[in-house]
Amino acid sequence: MNEINHQGGKLLVVDDDPSLLRLISLRLQSAGYEVHAVASAKEALAELESYPAQLVISDVRMDGMDGLALFNAIKQLYPSLPVMLLTAHGNIPDAIAATQQGVFGYLTKPFDSQELLAKVADALQLQPNVTEGESQQPQASWRSEIISRSPIMDVLIKQIQQVAPSDVNIMIQGESGSGKELLAKAIHQASQRQQGPFVAVNCAAIPEGLFESELFGHAKGAFSGAANAHPGLFQAANGGTLFLDEIADTPLSVQVKLLRALQEREVRPVGSTKNIPVDVRIVSATHQDLYQAVQQQEFREDLYYRLNVVELGLPPLAKRREDIPLLVHHFSQQIADRQGSALKTYSPEAMSSLVSARWPGNVRQLMNVVEQTNALSTGPLIPAQLVQQALREKAELVSFSQARDEFERGYLARLLRLTQGNVSQAARLAMRNRTEFYKLLERHHLRPESFRA
Repeated sequence: MNEINHQGGKLLVVDDDPSLLRLISLRLQSAGYEVHAVASAKEALAELESYPAQLVISDVRMDGMDGLALFNAIKQLYPSLPVMLLTAHGNIPDAIAATQQGVFGYLTKPFDSQELLAKVADALQLQPNVTEGESQQPQASWRSEIISRSPIMDVLIKQIQQVAPSDVNIMIQGESGSGKELLAKAIHQASQRQQGPFVAVNCAAIPEGLFESELFGHAKGAFSGAANAHPGLFQAANGGTLFLDEIADTPLSVQVKLLRALQEREVRPVGSTKNIPVDVRIVSATHQDLYQAVQQQEFREDLYYRLNVVELGLPPLAKRREDIPLLVHHFSQQIADRQGSALKTYSPEAMSSLVSARWPGNVRQLMNVVEQTNALSTGPLIPAQLVQQALREKAELVSFSQARDEFERGYLARLLRLTQGNVSQAARLAMRNRTEFYKLLERHHLRPESFRA
């Protein structure tokens, strides 16, 4: 599975043993986590009323309400909040049974510090970073529909903030299903045209014979069946933004007229003798290599440069895996709100399957999987089996060399993250000498300083 970076996290630790409580807290704080520590399950539930924990770590055996009862209470109040249990060897069967009910995992006492940190990192990776009752950090309204926490999307959002107000034409490059129209809407909302209309058209869905009429409109009687005048999409978007999705599928016969409309800022409806002024901003999108289409004379070069004043690259879902738990929670919450039902959550194994899937259909495919698994699940916890059934992924074999490289890169990144970029410590954990370890890092272009706090 691709490695995912996390910067800190909010943890709630529960244990009625003061020494162990302090030991765990110090170890987690030294690793960069924010830790709140309490001595009982009842205190933990009270703390969660005001503290937006991303993970609860609790001892199983405690006076009064024990760790299993605490987990059941958290599951009812905060179904997306993961819980990890600390248990003595004699209580392992109880902990295993709890994992079948949705507990993220357990550690046996005395626990290994590195194992603790690894489990915590995994738990934060596989949950949406949102707990019920917690208000998310306020976002600008223009980007409220862009559900993301990944660094690669942060860069894209900053680019949108910079170019949206300038009114230049923008080209979005991205795979099918990655959310290009959503991004175009965000650009519109962040622009000076936000009060104007946003009109979207899929160029691949318009028959060639109707293309000109759809874009520029037609006069009454312009052709057989034109019983009334039709204004066209340019006029419909006047004062706002016209989104041309799959622009590469625009016929060459229409491209020259589209170029003229952009240059002259006016359109002439089919069958009319009058030009009509229009004021639109064009945001276009494609999943194809449009520059290559220009080279092959399948797309006009002058139109390409008119549309592609600024190019934004929308990464595929497989390149922004940090966003998957957040998107899953978002889609599940939408389903629950729409149906007036309780929010369903995913078992750790199910979420792990979602995060590690290949996602050739991108966010659109993820939404489909979430809807299917929510519909087929008979309980509040969605199991891994339903996810794997929904994914319908065939085993795809890669070369031995590629498989080894993917494993090595992920393994090395995990070690560096656990040791916060300490190469000597990481080399010891890998049982390799320091020189050999450095060579492995260089081969995979991993820089230890990038993992240091």
